[in-house]
Amino acid sequence: MATPLTIIALEVVDSTQDEARQRYSGTPLVVIAGAQRRGRGRTGATWESAPRALAVSLAWSPHWPVSAVARLTLVAGLAALDVIGGDGGLKWPNDVMIGGAKAGGILTERYGDTVITGLGLNLYWPDPPPGFGALTTADPGADAARHLGERWAERLLQRAASGPDGWGRAEYLARCVTIGEEIAWDPDGRGTATGIASDGGLVVMTSAGEVVLESGAVRTVRRRGGPGGRG
Repeated sequence: MATPLTIIALEVVDSTQDEARQRYSGTPLVVIAGAQRRGRGRTGATWESAPRALAVSLAWSPHWPVSAVARLTLVAGLAALDVIGGDGGLKWPNDVMIGGAKAGGILTERYGDTVITGLGLNLYWPDPPPGFGALTTADPGADAARHLGERWAERLLQRAASGPDGWGRAEYLARCVTIGEEIAWDPDGRGTATGIASDGGLVVMTSAGEVVLESGAVRTVRRRGGPGGRG
């Protein structure tokens, strides 16, 4: 049986994350908007979005242990690829990539037993800043955001039902564009990304040996010599 899901579609909000948290009353609830006034990305970064975009946040209580909640960001990325189709990829831990450019970002926040998982996705952007992209090359229309947002939330709930041990590690590894890259992370980390650990961490080979980066503990992961992402 499908998980009951309350859907709220709005034109503009300050933040779908905040809106979903305020409206949540115990049943999975998704807030979908075409624009945000104060959208935010991971670690509080400002989220930059396209003229035609999707902002969607799912408020829920996944009953995963606290130690595994950060892994839901990776599950949400896989759910995003499920619904957008094509050959998109995932940059660990929270970016959706289309054609080598960042087209979306994921944010997971926890408040006690409540988790708010958000996806920001650029649907159409005729003149994006360097490094940014969008899902389509033609405007898909105003209804596209709600359609994609509903499907993403439903797919995330389906994937999460497999539990923290069946979150989709092999799939994520196959779609992760970070693997094989020379990367850097704050404050002074350097190495080559080589794999995805069972708990969702990024396995990196450094000059001192192998380390595993935890998404909740690392602010920025970027290509060596390249800029960090926004949003």
